[in-house]
Amino acid sequence: MGNILFLIGITLTISPSKTLAFFLRRQKWKGTLAFTLGILLILLRWPLVGFAVELYGLVILFGDFLGTVAGFASNVPVVGPVLARVAGW
Repeated sequence: MGNILFLIGITLTISPSKTLAFFLRRQKWKGTLAFTLGILLILLRWPLVGFAVELYGLVILFGDFLGTVAGFASNVPVVGPVLARVAGW
């Protein structure tokens, strides 16, 4: 259910046409396929394998964005110092 809500949230945030354009980009096919296969495996009652495949797909799809998230999180008052201490920044 969370997977479906994730897709709906992305669609409502950036519009259906941009969502399709994002997931169907040539560079993102591998991630899209892994994410979709992960959802399918979860629905076919292989939750651990499906979760791992889906997580791999999410990292492939949103890996470029993780640097931006880390930069933002490092500027948050409480979280930033903790991340700096854990990551050794």
